[in-house]
Amino acid sequence: MGDVTGFLKHGRELPRRRPVAVRISDWREVYEPADDAVTRTQASRCMDCGIPFCHNGCPLGNLIPEWNDLVYRDRWRDAIDRLHATNNFPEFTGRLCPAPCEASCVLGISQDPVTIEQVEKEIIEHAWDNGWVTPLPASRPTGKRVAVVGSGPAGLAAAQQLTRAGHQVSVLERADRIGGLLRYGIPEFKMEKRVIDRRLEQMRAEGTEFRTGVNVGVDISVEQLREDYDAVLLAGGATAWRDLPIAGRELTGVYQAMEFLPLANRVQQGEYDTPPISAAGKRVVIIGGGDTGADCLGTAHRQGAVSVHQFEILARPPAARSEEHPWPTWPLMYRTASAHEEGGERVFAVNTECFLGDDQGNLRALRAHQVELVDGRFQKVPGSEFDLECELVLLAMGFLGPERNELLDGLGVQLTDRGAVARDAGFATNVDGVFVAGDMGRGQSLIVWAIAEGRSAAAGVDRWLTGESILPAPITPSTVAQR
Repeated sequence: MGDVTGFLKHGRELPRRRPVAVRISDWREVYEPADDAVTRTQASRCMDCGIPFCHNGCPLGNLIPEWNDLVYRDRWRDAIDRLHATNNFPEFTGRLCPAPCEASCVLGISQDPVTIEQVEKEIIEHAWDNGWVTPLPASRPTGKRVAVVGSGPAGLAAAQQLTRAGHQVSVLERADRIGGLLRYGIPEFKMEKRVIDRRLEQMRAEGTEFRTGVNVGVDISVEQLREDYDAVLLAGGATAWRDLPIAGRELTGVYQAMEFLPLANRVQQGEYDTPPISAAGKRVVIIGGGDTGADCLGTAHRQGAVSVHQFEILARPPAARSEEHPWPTWPLMYRTASAHEEGGERVFAVNTECFLGDDQGNLRALRAHQVELVDGRFQKVPGSEFDLECELVLLAMGFLGPERNELLDGLGVQLTDRGAVARDAGFATNVDGVFVAGDMGRGQSLIVWAIAEGRSAAAGVDRWLTGESILPAPITPSTVAQR
């Protein structure tokens, strides 16, 4: 522990966000560059607890006190070695993870927790800037071929682990670019896509093969897949979105968030000058108060929306941790994303009744009412109905599980009662040689859980192929998520 009194002398401090008026005029990441001295000071706040509960909060088991101490001592090269020991992609989690580790920080019992996520991000950025992230090819090939279906964080983590174990790994992605929702879902202002591309170059140099535009079960038959590969890992995510089947759903102007967000990403990739679905000049309503809704909010601001309302059916959460969510559990709290600072109105405890259209079938308004929770069920507040004029509604209500398609049906994998792909303690499905990781087996979850599952599933695949494995397996499918 570098500074035994660090947490007594210093408060929590994060890098400044770029001014709202500046950042909504471009698509660059929100935060200004961090100062090394500030980062080291923040790392010194780590108490090096006898029992570091942050380890439990992080599904990857990141060695947080160790790399905090190394950063404080200005040993950045050693810090990235400790960070990479448990996390393949800290540049992703350092930008996108909601940091359940910070909710479990012991310092957070009485003070603001350590800025764990920000220190993590600065470690990996130092590593990239100094050329410390280099290919780590396997020392000996096994001669075994593995197909990883899906290129989100779970698939990429598993692919890198399996490649380093000596297997010949092909990542099969149905989209035109690698990355899954990291590529076509996460807005540029949260993570610029150069961050993905530089990591993919490392993986290619290690020997991982990437094949895009391949819809397994359609472009490649299931039979051909099984014939070409010794093992298959399903990592396609939980992409079946939750819909809102109410009157007027068919109107032009009502879209799913994942119909809207990828088009904004494609503009940044240079495919469009303007997106086919745009918030420009429109009154926008986002239905769903989570992270995806906030992504829609920030995107709508940058596209030039006239106004934005974000609806949430739940009541506004408390401003601080309540007794119902004691430390070190993940607390239900009122949180403000960078997009919320940029404008818009958040509306809580509201339910949408129907969408209203004009004579041409275009959305012109929605009708909604206030709700209250009574005996675990939402009930309408009498006399609370209202109409809100809008030309664009974005449904950001989460995901139900993996899509039922030719791949899952062709393989014959069993599903859980909730529609996810069932697996055993080694991430294996009921079909011999077929494994599953990430949201496809877990259900909608966080990026840190996806990476942890990818790492663990890779160990299961490796063990099945070779009889044993030294790859780390930080979690099992039965591990309980804090969020």
